[in-house]
Amino acid sequence: MKPLLGISLKVLSAIIFTMMSAVLKTLMDRYPTGEVVFFRSFIAILPLCLWLGWNGELINGLRTKNVIGHFKRGFLGTGGMALGFTALSYLPLHDAIAIGYASPLIVVILAAIFLKEQIRAYRWTAVAVGFIGVLIMLAPYLTPDTFAGGITAGPALGAACAFLGAFSSAGAMIQVRRLTGTEKTGAIVFYFFILASALSFCTIIFGWHMPDARDLALFVLGGILGGVGQILLTESYRYADTSVIAPFEYTTMIWALLFGWVMFGDLPTPTIIVGATIVAGTGLFIVWRERQLGLERSRELKVAAPKPGA
Repeated sequence: MKPLLGISLKVLSAIIFTMMSAVLKTLMDRYPTGEVVFFRSFIAILPLCLWLGWNGELINGLRTKNVIGHFKRGFLGTGGMALGFTALSYLPLHDAIAIGYASPLIVVILAAIFLKEQIRAYRWTAVAVGFIGVLIMLAPYLTPDTFAGGITAGPALGAACAFLGAFSSAGAMIQVRRLTGTEKTGAIVFYFFILASALSFCTIIFGWHMPDARDLALFVLGGILGGVGQILLTESYRYADTSVIAPFEYTTMIWALLFGWVMFGDLPTPTIIVGATIVAGTGLFIVWRERQLGLERSRELKVAAPKPGA
């Protein structure tokens, strides 16, 4: 049942992160990316500390044995966050998230190479099918017209940032998996927030804007959602392999379509609907397959267990 718990935590974090992205997207046209990253990271420390205090692990939970590992995760994660937020400035919510779907595919490959995780044929097949769905969703951004205005044009720049952010996020996921071997969830999340806050605060020299009461409330809400989502995401890697959890990033498309329509009036195109259906189907297949494997292992253990008096 542990893989299913990891998958459940991943899906829940996906919902919360999509809500966070929708909230912060409303601010991206009025504030620089560095300022948005700072508030999202700094305020997220609050729910983390409350969570650690509730569990009585505020001190022990922040001890670390791998400072260098935290720095690697921090730089990769902050880069991915900044690039992802920049993409939100130029693209509809569901399009920015769709391009970011390259990240779970990269994670599966990196997990096999660097973490030596065993990836069965059915997982490779499911990821391959999911990649087809991603390509369908990306089709509108793979035409010459998209880049007709140059790489600095709005949609082209947004697509480029989303794609580069996917690479950074994939590297961060792999580093998180490594850290879970020796570090507690609180330490992994806390030091990421601290480093992301410090790195983004350096951008104040390029000019920040003082938020009014309404925007400050949105910054706080986005930070709290980000903190809760980060805790759930990091915890999910304790219960299942990275390559099992990664495809469930695709479930964010469901919530992106909903929030994009309700908050921004963005209606999905047929390519988005078809692609989202395909990737959601691959996720459901993996859930079913993992459950079947879990049942098979349980039966094997019962058969192999020595009988009393044997």
